[in-house]
Parts: sequence; C-alpha cells; structure tokens
Amino acid sequence: MPLKRITLHQAKEKLSNPETILVDIRDEESFRQGHVKGATHLTHLSLPGFVTMTNKTYPILVMCYHGNSSQMVAQFLAEQGFEDVYSIDGGYEGWE
Repeated sequence: MPLKRITLHQAKEKLSNPETILVDIRDEESFRQGHVKGATHLTHLSLPGFVTMTNKTYPILVMCYHGNSSQMVAQFLAEQGFEDVYSIDGGYEGWE
C-alpha cells in the first residue's frame, strides 16, 4: 500500500470528521510543551495498545516535527491493517 501524505490544510479539513484520530509521535517533552488539541500522544510503548484497540476503519493522521518520521509510522500503521492513514507534511512545526 503506497504511503498517503496530506497537507496541513487537508489535515485540518479531515479533523472535522469526529472519527478522525490525530496521533502525535514527537517525544514526550515536546508533546507536553504543546500539541494540537485532541491529539493522542503515540510512543513506542503505547503503539501496541493503539494498534489493538483502535478501529482500523477510522482515518488516522500521523504528525511528527516536520513530516519525515511520520511517514514511517503511517506506513507501519497501514501495514497493521489501518485502512485510511496519512502522514502530515510539515508536521507540528508547520501547524503552529
């Protein structure tokens, strides 16, 4: 499955869907200092539970610092069976 990337504007539009889940994969300190309202902090420790407990048909938006690391995580989630996963180009730095 090819990686799907999304612009910041498109991500904000997708978040109008209440089923859309925004995950932030930045480090804990960065997440604590600031994150997009409603974002779920996804770490290597919380990832297995997220994969198991999350509805795989819900749209998932993956955010990192700039949009690079999120591509790997988005690809991994797609490989785990999530049907609608996007990496956000520009990441948190672009969102602000």
